[in-house]
Amino acid sequence: MSPSDWDDGWYQPKPRRPGPSAPRAGGRRPFGASWWGRAWVEALEQRAQLDPNRLPRGRSYARSGAVGPLTLAPGEILANVQGSRRSPYKVRVRVRPYSAEEWDRVLDALVAEIGHTAALLDGELPPEVCDDVRAVGLDLLPGAGELQPRCSCPDWADPCKHAAAVCYLVADSLDADAFGVLLLRGLGREEVLAGLRSRRHAGAPALHSVPVLEPEHDEGVPAKEIWSRAPAPLPLVPLAPRRPGRPTVLAADPPPGAGVDIAALRALASDAAARALTLAQGGDAHGLELTEHEDLARRASLLLAGDEANAGRLAFGELARRAGLPGRELLRRALAFRDGGVEGLATLGESWEPGPELTTVGRTLLGPGAVIRHNRVTLGERQLRLGRDGRWYPFRKDRASWSPDGTPITPMPDDGDLGDLPDADTS
Repeated sequence: MSPSDWDDGWYQPKPRRPGPSAPRAGGRRPFGASWWGRAWVEALEQRAQLDPNRLPRGRSYARSGAVGPLTLAPGEILANVQGSRRSPYKVRVRVRPYSAEEWDRVLDALVAEIGHTAALLDGELPPEVCDDVRAVGLDLLPGAGELQPRCSCPDWADPCKHAAAVCYLVADSLDADAFGVLLLRGLGREEVLAGLRSRRHAGAPALHSVPVLEPEHDEGVPAKEIWSRAPAPLPLVPLAPRRPGRPTVLAADPPPGAGVDIAALRALASDAAARALTLAQGGDAHGLELTEHEDLARRASLLLAGDEANAGRLAFGELARRAGLPGRELLRRALAFRDGGVEGLATLGESWEPGPELTTVGRTLLGPGAVIRHNRVTLGERQLRLGRDGRWYPFRKDRASWSPDGTPITPMPDDGDLGDLPDADTS
């Protein structure tokens, strides 16, 4: 629609939908090939006061093909960005649009320059247009606080990497149509040209009656009203997934010298996902109370199973190397934690005096001739160690050291049945 005049003084500009922005051609070429595209990137990086920590990740996302088609509309940019989840995140970047009074000043300034007006009517956007707008106290490109990126992802950064990617790809969209800069300020190409034509005819109506998108103001809700409402029923708890999720693939490797090991980071993420699933299923995933020593034994114990749940984790030998331990020592810790948890791990090195009434129970369990020393009862190559939880942990001598040898025994003194030590020799 190209009105020669304003239709009853009212016209609502329509959003412009360019084609998909992904995958981006040109690889790592800079964003912004035109003067206005480069100016947009400069305003984004230097003037808009956005979080600089997310901008490099945003460039990587923009180049990787994660951003869907952009929608440029008066005062906003919309796009979907594929992140780590199955469903894409929804990104909305608001740009402060000009008010009707501000647009009157802008068009009055543009029409005053005959050469600029002619260029604009021919569909061109001269660089001097920014100077014309600046002369009436405004700025065509976004300044501090005028960009408001919002994303449905859980990242609280302003902007997150998804919103930053959308902001960068706007430069490509502006390269294709420079009038997108004016559209973001409230009026599209046809509306601006119609306004200029109207000013070239004497007695043409001013723009004050044209509806221009004003910034949205969230009035909020009084706290008293919220607290007086009846609470809504809680939603049903969703079923836990059948298997833990897999860590996402990073859009870009960490910079050299960052000290981040991708394999180790992926192993930690896989471990966290598996523990989260265990908690969601009602199991015991051992919380954050574990010490570094205990958590290492826990992680090693998981590798003993050798099932598909270990996908993404470090191999046992690699884990021992990174921990600075011999493989046999890490294996002892893994067995102790697998069979007895934190208490089982403590029996590897803990020696204490429980008293004769308790150690006598261990001698009864192990058999005649057993030797008592501290909390340990030994008979040949077999040993029982009393944990502070009241259970007896079996050990077997392996070469020159003692290794865990099965699940702990809980005696039942109430009825005189102290239980039987399971035969460790199953060969």
